[in-house]
Amino acid sequence: MTLTLAGCATMAPRYERPAAPVPAAWPEGSAYQEAATAEKPLADIPWQEFFVDEKLRKLIALALENNRDLRVAALSIERSRAQYQIRRADLFPQVDASADAMFKRQPEGLSATGRADTIDQYSVGLGVSSYELDLFGRVRSLKDQALEQYLATEQARRSVQISLVSEVAVNYLSLAADRERLKLAQETLVNQQQSYQLTKSRFDAGVSSALDLHQAQTSVDAARVDIARFTTLVAQDANALSLVVGSPVPAELLPAALSENLTAMKDVAPGLPSDVLLRRPDILQAESLLKGANANIGAARANFFPRITLVSNVGFGSDDLAGLFTGDAFTWSFAPRITLPVFTAGANQATLEVAEKDRDIAVAQYEKAIQTAFREVADALAQRGTIDDQLAAQQSLTDATAESHKLSQARYERGVDNYLQVLDAQRALYSAQQNLIGVRLVRLLNLTTLYRVLGGGSE
Repeated sequence: MTLTLAGCATMAPRYERPAAPVPAAWPEGSAYQEAATAEKPLADIPWQEFFVDEKLRKLIALALENNRDLRVAALSIERSRAQYQIRRADLFPQVDASADAMFKRQPEGLSATGRADTIDQYSVGLGVSSYELDLFGRVRSLKDQALEQYLATEQARRSVQISLVSEVAVNYLSLAADRERLKLAQETLVNQQQSYQLTKSRFDAGVSSALDLHQAQTSVDAARVDIARFTTLVAQDANALSLVVGSPVPAELLPAALSENLTAMKDVAPGLPSDVLLRRPDILQAESLLKGANANIGAARANFFPRITLVSNVGFGSDDLAGLFTGDAFTWSFAPRITLPVFTAGANQATLEVAEKDRDIAVAQYEKAIQTAFREVADALAQRGTIDDQLAAQQSLTDATAESHKLSQARYERGVDNYLQVLDAQRALYSAQQNLIGVRLVRLLNLTTLYRVLGGGSE
């Protein structure tokens, strides 16, 4: 390793980005669609373009303004910037202005004249205190480490924003789905009550049995249970949305029901892992921390070499305040100091080993961040490749179940089947309708997840 002194280089190892420990392409198979071609990477699409629902966009804007996690991340950036400025200032001499006055009585026994004297001394000057000549790059390495820490906090803020945009969308979609489920349960209750009244009339007329009447009652009660459950879920979803937004959500911004037009994306082109993953803020953050740990090794290595500090002062001094600035009152001092470690009981070596292990840990964390990101994208792509087929199948199942319910109701009214057939058809239809809402929600959440894991939402 070549080291250049004179303060223009450091003793840190040359940084080389570790190879990505993931395949060069996304997984392939029956669960994955063929990658579509997009005009630009998903990460470059602003969230205002990706989410087309106006209420959702207003909520995301409110969250970016009021969310406390994002505010903490922004304040952390300011703190890291200040820390970097502190380290950077160590590269330059610190000049201080000083003014001193001393009044002292000298007793007879200590006076050279044998008489008690009163001594007055005045001085003013400019001085440099403990300025280190950074010949071996120790101070510069610490400055580089602080810079990478600052860059890491900026990437952390971007990661928080990406997660925040996604979380607002997830809570919004969940609230929309539960509101639609609640509405379905309320409509089902009305239908079940009408069916119960019809069955009761037939029971009173001696046409239906008591079993039919009690089976109709179970359908009514089941719908009432679901209404209570979904009412609770809607309230909890609203509370979760208010928390992530960071302020009370206006009623006019709450979704009425789930919609297919909440996101603008139809097909997703993930690109290559090396292009996509290395642009994710969490991976850039891990790499900055790795670079900082690498720079810290340079500071630890420099501890083995001499450290030169300078102390200087220039000014005026006099025993008379009136003569403080006369020509013969000029004073100066220059005190260089060199410190060479001779015996540290292994402290410097241990410090270097700690710095090297910190770098190795940072490498492992960087590689783990890439692996985690690859898995997140691969999982989302696997779901994306099958969710449309699932949605189509669930829609077909719901339509078929609705037709079966219609036929079983007609057969019961004609006395062909008993009420148990109607009850089974009602339950199957209600379950299929609820599942259809769930699959539609999963599809929209999958699009939101893909947008997040591919780095969208940071701008």
